[in-house]
Amino acid sequence: MWITPEEVLLANALWVSERANPFFILQRRKGHGRGGGITGLLVGTLDVVLDSSARVAPYRILHQTGDSQLFWSIACGSSRKEITEHWEWLETNLLQTLSIFDNDDDITTFVKGKIQGIIAEENKSRQAQEDEDCGKFREAELKMRKLFGMPEEEKLVNYYSCSYWKGRVPRQGWLYLSVNHLCFYSFLLGKEVTLVVQWTDVTQLDKNATLVFPESVRVSTRDTEHYFSMFLNINDTFKLMEQLANIAMRQLLDNEGFAADRSLPKPCKTLKNVSALKRDLDARAKNERYRALFRLTQDERLDGHTDCTLWTPFAKMHVVGQMFVSNNYICFASREEDLCQLIIPLREVSIVEKADSSSVLPSPLSISTKNKMTFLFANLKDRDFLVQRISDFLQRTPDRLCGFAGQSVSQTYSKTGFSLLEKSYLPTAKQGLLSIYQKDQPEDLGPKATKEKMKEESWNIHFFEFGRGVCMYRTSKTRDLVLKGIPESLRGELWLLFSGAQNEMATHPGYYAELVETAMGKCTLATEEIERDLHRSMPEHHAFQNEMGIAALRRVLTAYAYRNPGIGYCQAMNIVTSVLLLYCTEEEAFWLLVALCERMLPDYYNTRVVGALVDQGVFEELTRECLPLLYEHMQDLGVISTISLSWFLTLFLSVMPFDSAVLLVDCFFYEGIKVIFQVSLAVLHANMEQLLACTDEGEAMTILGRYLDNVVNKQTVSTPIPHLHALLTSGDEPPPEIDAFELIKTSYEKFGSLRADVIEQMRFKQRLKVIQSLEDTAKRSVVRAIMTESAFTIEELEELYVLFKAKHIMSCYWGASSSAAERHDPSLPYLEQYRIDCGQFGQLFATMAPWSCGMHTATLSTRLFRLLDVNKDSLINFKEFVTGLSGMYHGDMTEKLKLLYKLHLPPGTHTLYTTVKDYKYYLRMWAKEKEPKKETIKDLPRMNQEQFIELCKTLYNMFSEDPLEQELYHAIATVASLLLRIGEVGKKFTNNGSKKSELQAPAAEEAVEKDDSSGEAGSGQSLVSKALAEAQLENTTPPANGSDEEAKDDTSISSYSVVSAGSLQCEDIADDTVLIGSASGGMGGAVGGNDCRRGSAPDGDWSISFEQVLASLLTEPALVNYFEKKHDIKSKMAACRSQRAVERQISSSSDHELAQLST
Repeated sequence: MWITPEEVLLANALWVSERANPFFILQRRKGHGRGGGITGLLVGTLDVVLDSSARVAPYRILHQTGDSQLFWSIACGSSRKEITEHWEWLETNLLQTLSIFDNDDDITTFVKGKIQGIIAEENKSRQAQEDEDCGKFREAELKMRKLFGMPEEEKLVNYYSCSYWKGRVPRQGWLYLSVNHLCFYSFLLGKEVTLVVQWTDVTQLDKNATLVFPESVRVSTRDTEHYFSMFLNINDTFKLMEQLANIAMRQLLDNEGFAADRSLPKPCKTLKNVSALKRDLDARAKNERYRALFRLTQDERLDGHTDCTLWTPFAKMHVVGQMFVSNNYICFASREEDLCQLIIPLREVSIVEKADSSSVLPSPLSISTKNKMTFLFANLKDRDFLVQRISDFLQRTPDRLCGFAGQSVSQTYSKTGFSLLEKSYLPTAKQGLLSIYQKDQPEDLGPKATKEKMKEESWNIHFFEFGRGVCMYRTSKTRDLVLKGIPESLRGELWLLFSGAQNEMATHPGYYAELVETAMGKCTLATEEIERDLHRSMPEHHAFQNEMGIAALRRVLTAYAYRNPGIGYCQAMNIVTSVLLLYCTEEEAFWLLVALCERMLPDYYNTRVVGALVDQGVFEELTRECLPLLYEHMQDLGVISTISLSWFLTLFLSVMPFDSAVLLVDCFFYEGIKVIFQVSLAVLHANMEQLLACTDEGEAMTILGRYLDNVVNKQTVSTPIPHLHALLTSGDEPPPEIDAFELIKTSYEKFGSLRADVIEQMRFKQRLKVIQSLEDTAKRSVVRAIMTESAFTIEELEELYVLFKAKHIMSCYWGASSSAAERHDPSLPYLEQYRIDCGQFGQLFATMAPWSCGMHTATLSTRLFRLLDVNKDSLINFKEFVTGLSGMYHGDMTEKLKLLYKLHLPPGTHTLYTTVKDYKYYLRMWAKEKEPKKETIKDLPRMNQEQFIELCKTLYNMFSEDPLEQELYHAIATVASLLLRIGEVGKKFTNNGSKKSELQAPAAEEAVEKDDSSGEAGSGQSLVSKALAEAQLENTTPPANGSDEEAKDDTSISSYSVVSAGSLQCEDIADDTVLIGSASGGMGGAVGGNDCRRGSAPDGDWSISFEQVLASLLTEPALVNYFEKKHDIKSKMAACRSQRAVERQISSSSDHELAQLST
């Protein structure tokens, strides 16, 4: 590549000159290419350690004039081919021009200007992303692709200098972190270390410090562990590794590949050694933390944040913290946790103005909302810029319907949410089901009702002091009120507020009603499961013992399944949603369900409940840290994994009395998942002595079940609801009651130190384990499903599955003919989840098939792919892939020949699963559903002459690399001649039948017979001879210009030998014409001009059956031995595994080029 001219003082230091003329010198780096000795080793080591550009560009061109000792570097290259092109361009375009100049300074100025002009032209055509990346980073990316054989699609994120511990010896080198791979390269004194790990193979990622590995990062896969240390900033490196591994896990989970953020704002200046992708990932990490902190929607993007103070009127003081500005919100979080938090939606903002500065209140900013609240920020560093950004966002904010202070959410949205529902779906719950079914009950004036009134009054005072609605100040007092229990009249409103669902509902008015209108009435797998579970959702509650409650639950679940088909419906969603409907309207319950499934409990309710399994692992880890003695005992019993799943999936609603569990839901919506972990640990701690005395899992489950059954809410004003689980598990002597408020208080006292960021870190570790464990389970399930239908061993099937899946994932990395989403559907059975297209199948076929056909391999793989693709969607699954391989490796001679025969039949006429779809077939299937139809050789259609010729060509190419090549050629030529005669005889029988019907004379019959036997048989054999001759000539001469299809179908590799004349047992062809094609493509000798004309096109009436092919081949022992020979697939799989290494060697071939050119 051309580079901006730079001065070089010592031209020959560490470089060797290879070409020179009066103005330019072409040099090669010492140690690159053949030889180099100890100097070359030292130079190579120095280049790697210092990250010299000479490692990726070991060739360069210098400009020099006259006797000057000053040189200018103008071009560099990674291979001899590249640098030679630049050298030839200089000799062709500049040498003659430069000889005209008289002044050396003018020559140098002209050359520098010319090179800079070329670079400027190249820069115009570069992509915007490449323009953002600095030259040093682009150089590192080129180096990565060259060292590891990566394609252009593989993008480097960042690279670091570090040590890789190979055994007990550290190897200093460079760690390259790309979107899909972790790569390491080291070259020290001739010892080269190359490592490539796919992120999808990583099972564990740890940062630790031990005596052996001081402050190192451990990257674990299923097979081995890799240790890296000596990082300049290990924390930043580890965070980036975590992000990239998370992206890979997301890809395995739901096939979400990485897509660069095109809307990322460009930096004011090019950042040194920071790529656009690194900035993108940093921005994503900040966005995720911002959204999690303030419970915002997934499309919210942080624009920036700044230190400031906020005046808190309730405390009469300025609170130090940070202001966050995004496209729809202004948020504030105090530096001291729980002191103050604020969320201001821009749709609520009415005025933003700069107040007068003073020494007491520097750079103040006042923000007023539509509900008459004013917020005063101060100590803003760049107030003018901040006001401008907020103004820009305000101009883009649509004027949405919003709730005002003192107005309940259900009142605010009652007009927009159900206008469509009322038309067609009755009855409709326009308020919480609990309020509907309690309004007719007599008013209770007892102590519980008085306590409830006091709670309501406390919240009203809080609203008056701290504000009401989305702009409320959230402080430690807010949390204290939540822990004391939210009054039932305010529960729905506050759940919406704390979960962030209120904001999403406000920005999507009418969305739920339209969704219900669209989704209701459609029959899917999700709706069938919903109908099955509707009457199992809190059947003990009178709200769900009638059509109104059931219909409301049906609409909410169906609407969400339609909104998010990736989740659809999962068991436990019905229990949670039924509780939401007790306190909220349908629309509010829907948006709360959205907040739960998509933000607060991520991946909990997908098809494999991954999120719940991840948190189960986190809970086990927390138990080990907080209750180590109990953890060891519980692990022996296997209890933790059993109990925790039901606790987390239903938020204790299915294992605890309703009135008690709903208190935990109050805390959950305010604090998040940490509350569930705290209470779970508190439950184990309270039962520790009894659990330690348990001897089996059942006893431990009974103890915990009885304890949770007796957690009571003594302050509830609702009618007691019988708990079915308690009725079933109650013993002779009921245990003492446990106050739910005391349990929550104890959980905060003993385990309240849990932090959300620590939980997220633990979730990441567990996510790697869970997803990789699920992948292993999927592999075992697939192998078990097909092991009875395949002759491969379990180990071979598992290895084949890994290779097949790797091909699928590679298509997700680097693109393919169909999108990744079409290839992978997590909702499908494991057997059908991963699929590959024809191109990827061709790569696997070329590496693993026992039938090597040279250049004809691509044609054969395409035919086999068509045969395996039963549903004609241009994709095949693993079972279909194994079916094809199994026939080639483990079939007997008949099975192998049958497969070859079917490969040469026209597309669509036959598949591997042949059935005759008439009414008799369906009657038989009705009687014998589980009995598969055995395919016989009589079911195969007949093969015409053109297809037979293609079969002969395939067999010819298959034998080209066999040790018994000549013997096999002779055998196939004999069989081909025999089959041609059989086909001619069969045609005459057909012709005889028609002629007899026309009462033709026997003498005429015999005459025709004689003519046909001498002419048409010869013409058929000449076609085969011509085809084999063409196949043979393809081995030595390049194919002539023609269509792509012709080249695809007719090319083949192979033999260096010529089939002898005696190999075709045919008296009608002269000895000197067998298999020798003339320049015009015709045949010489005894075949006359008329025969040549007739032999130039296949005979349409000629045909043979599979039985005839099989019988003819059985006459040749060489062919029988070839097809009965057993092949070992293990060596083929090993070759396929090492294919990446081979590709890397081929991609960096400059050393070989140099060696060839120097000889």
